[in-house]
Amino acid sequence: MSTNVQFKVFKKTSDDGNLTIYLGRRDYVDHVGTVDPVDGVLLIEPEAMKGKKVFGQLVCSFRYGTEAEQCMNMKFEKSLYLQSEQIYPPTTKATPTKLQERAMKKLGSNSYPFSFKMPVSAPPSATICPKDDDEGKPCGVNYYIKAFIGNDEEDLSNKESLVQMSIRRIQYAPMKRDRKPCTIVKKDFMINPGELDLRGEGAKGVPQVELEMALDKEMYYHGEKISVHISVRNQTNNTVANIKATAVQCTDITMFGDRTYRAVVDQKTSTKGCPVLPGTSLEKNLHLIPTVEGAKSRRGVALDGPNENINAKLASTTLLVKPDDKDQFGMIITYHVKVKVYLGKLGGELSAELPFALMSPEPNLKAFMRADSQAKYEVEEE
Repeated sequence: MSTNVQFKVFKKTSDDGNLTIYLGRRDYVDHVGTVDPVDGVLLIEPEAMKGKKVFGQLVCSFRYGTEAEQCMNMKFEKSLYLQSEQIYPPTTKATPTKLQERAMKKLGSNSYPFSFKMPVSAPPSATICPKDDDEGKPCGVNYYIKAFIGNDEEDLSNKESLVQMSIRRIQYAPMKRDRKPCTIVKKDFMINPGELDLRGEGAKGVPQVELEMALDKEMYYHGEKISVHISVRNQTNNTVANIKATAVQCTDITMFGDRTYRAVVDQKTSTKGCPVLPGTSLEKNLHLIPTVEGAKSRRGVALDGPNENINAKLASTTLLVKPDDKDQFGMIITYHVKVKVYLGKLGGELSAELPFALMSPEPNLKAFMRADSQAKYEVEEE
């Protein structure tokens, strides 16, 4: 039985046609402790070399401010060269992967393999949506592979012979956890002397409103429904008017001082079962689905890809090797659900929060690689 698998190869060529980068994929997985290597093939035009060398670099570009915020020649952008190597002439004899072998066999003797390793501490790719009137590149973390002809790795004089291709560093959800997060918060009130106790006969103790919230699990896939269980016990003279549940994305920029973006990515307000009168209680479930479309505004929302990509999803939760060790060159993405009950003008409000993780499931890469052994190539040019 023959297989008809189509295997996509990504290609980009320099302006003068002397260098072409080929990559088997553009998404590389951060497994929290190890990161997939960036393996590819570079095709050169030998007549253009004339004793020169070809260098390749893996670059992480981090922009943490807009062009409007730049002042006094200070740019809110930093590029970190994670790895640099001479690809041609090769200085070492590397063992190519199966994909590289197949590509080199197809491309001929002027093709050379390369491989770059990402440091474990580098952050995943993410882009923060700008305001409509913001100019220039949006804030975010981006990666790309760069190749150029020069006398050394700092010789970028020949701009026509420079080629770079963007890639993404992503994280997938680990094994699902069965823990169901929950929390309880209380707010005490006073009954003034002579004031009628509306809680009913036999009411004892300090008048208080108790809010209990729970999630059906702690990790969700993109597009998956979050079930929020809410229990309100009103042992005061106040009345609970309505209940609101909100899914919030928080993006902490940890470079050069903390800066935080907060974005509402879904929200539900309910008056069903309300008002909750003194001495009564209410239990109910509200459902949230965090999405880009569900955001109140795209401004400040962190995405897993370029802002102009209409298929971009919300950025996934950032998983850290050491949770207490925030990376100083990146962005930390977290999510939480906030439940708020309104107790009228005099009673104010009471709220509770629970964190959750939002991620993509890990694909079956083993099956993907088995399919590659018999796949036909489809080349996509950037």
